[in-house]
Amino acid sequence: MGKNNLKFQQRSRRFIKKLKRAFTNPFTYIGIVIVISICAATYIVKVTETQTDSGITGWFDAVWHTIVAVSAAYFDYYVKSVPGRMASLVLLLFGMIVFSFITGKITSGFMNILMKGNKGLKKLRKMKGHFIICGWRAGFDKILSAVMQSNPDIASDMIVLVSEAPSEQIEQLRSQIEFKDVNYIAGDFADAPTLKRARIEKAERVLVISDQSKPRTDLEVDSQTVLAVLAIKNLNPKAYIAAEILNKKFREHLELAHCDEILMTQDYEHSLLATASSGMGYSNVIKSLIGNDAESGIIIDNLPDHYEGKTYKELMDYVCKKEDQVLVGLLLNENNTPFLTPPDDFVIPSKAKSILICANQ
Repeated sequence: MGKNNLKFQQRSRRFIKKLKRAFTNPFTYIGIVIVISICAATYIVKVTETQTDSGITGWFDAVWHTIVAVSAAYFDYYVKSVPGRMASLVLLLFGMIVFSFITGKITSGFMNILMKGNKGLKKLRKMKGHFIICGWRAGFDKILSAVMQSNPDIASDMIVLVSEAPSEQIEQLRSQIEFKDVNYIAGDFADAPTLKRARIEKAERVLVISDQSKPRTDLEVDSQTVLAVLAIKNLNPKAYIAAEILNKKFREHLELAHCDEILMTQDYEHSLLATASSGMGYSNVIKSLIGNDAESGIIIDNLPDHYEGKTYKELMDYVCKKEDQVLVGLLLNENNTPFLTPPDDFVIPSKAKSILICANQ
């Protein structure tokens, strides 16, 4: 009983506050005046026109006359008395005011929704299994295009960008035809409320790139990335997260946050420059292996049916039958650890995946 009384008191207070706000709004009084005027005009029409041959014989006809005059802006009955005509004119004028007000409210509502969508302020609804990209940097359109090419199973309207980038840059990105259906949420992607607006709890995959939307040090950028991964894993433990960091000392933090893939782009760039300096063409080979094509180069694929528990030699014999694929190793389930060219008698563990090199088409 005590809890019920407390809830009733809270609801009563909220109701009283709403009433106070309503009566401090000048539009409330305008609305009251309009309603009283319409009722008075209806009464005048009923009283005066029942004494003429206008066709109004009672309250039903008078109310119908008011409804038509206010909503459709014309008279269903030909009023003949002077008071009736003046009252009908009042109904017509107030009908125009009410109609304009309602139309304005509807238009304003649609414009508000559209503006919120363009500015990334709306909350996504009924989205499930989508792909979230957190962060922003120069040349983001190339990154997004590469992501879409590497994930042909994901439609553009199932991609959600969460960023603090200026709205002008986002609008410029979404003005391109291939990105026009990409969803956008504005805000700090390390902030839980922002992630909830992107429906992080229903997302399937998340890519966190080192954010350069604002001037920050590398330490601040990586700290934001770690906080974002922690927040995402807390809100959706099942989401697959790939995160980019600039300094390798943050790798341990991401591992503790159970990040599925950790990317250290600067290390890759340094390694690529080092291999290119040898003059052996390594960079061309690496470019061909990585690429943006989801069907060529290095491919991670699920094992064929019933190959878990069998030897690596049996899987290799199966793959050798395909002319356009070469098996080079396995991706083990433990932290997605690659195991290149295992011994022939290596037993394939549960949930492992095959690492293949597929021919360029």
